Amino acid sequence: MHIRVSRALPSLIFTLLTLSCSAQNTPLQVPLWLNGAPGFESRRNIPEEAKDYWVKTIHNPSIAVYLPPKEKATGAAVVICPGGGHRLLVYNAEGRDAALYLNSLGVAAFVLKYRLFRQDSSYSLEKDVKMDAYRAMRLVRSRANEWGVDTGRVGMLGFSAGGEVVALVAYAPGMGDPHASDPIDRLNGRPNFQMLVYPGPLGIPDMVPKDAPPAFLIAANDDECCAVPIVKLLERYREAKAPVEAHILSGGSHGFNMGNRSKLQAVKTWPQRMADWMADMNLLTSKKQ
Repeated sequence: MHIRVSRALPSLIFTLLTLSCSAQNTPLQVPLWLNGAPGFESRRNIPEEAKDYWVKTIHNPSIAVYLPPKEKATGAAVVICPGGGHRLLVYNAEGRDAALYLNSLGVAAFVLKYRLFRQDSSYSLEKDVKMDAYRAMRLVRSRANEWGVDTGRVGMLGFSAGGEVVALVAYAPGMGDPHASDPIDRLNGRPNFQMLVYPGPLGIPDMVPKDAPPAFLIAANDDECCAVPIVKLLERYREAKAPVEAHILSGGSHGFNMGNRSKLQAVKTWPQRMADWMADMNLLTSKKQ
């Protein structure tokens, strides 16, 4: 079992890379379903709303594809679920920026625009958002050859409410329907690993299965909302003897994103803790090496 709880972290400098020469300035946008979400196909052409840091009014869920340079690609991939309380998505700071950082590690990244059940009550967390999460995982695996992805190293990264989206698919088997007419729906939708940044309390399981995806967990101690879910998950992972690493930062509150706006050194450098964990879990080692 792999557990580390942060106290005083080394003073490592983290600078978010723009990677304009190695990642797409305008990423490919791929809808999860060609004809729109099942049961809501008539909504697929309703435009999204976007301003400043957020995106909302999502009726045609999709992934934005960020691929690392081919010479740096490890084969690992991560579906990113931004937070926003299920009313909007903090798309830039918890989606794009995270994708560019992962690209710098040689990891393919896919930012998920999932439906927002608290903005539109015609959607539900357990049905529609869960469907989006599974479909995103299956879609990435279905195009693994095209995108240079190892189907056995596809994980999820969730911030705040996005952590609740990850929880919808992390603890169930996730096997697809072998008889589905759409071959994508026949694939496994469960992540091989998960990374949760101040995840919300919804979906924390009463018991973590022994085969739960290895987990990286981080939150600030002064986060009134979302430090407790980290502690609960850590305890349940330990009970299951499943691989987990947890960091409780002394400060930073909620919503520190990728850390680059904080004055706290431990918060500024937290992505390096995630990179270290990924390396320790052999997620960043290319099979070509």
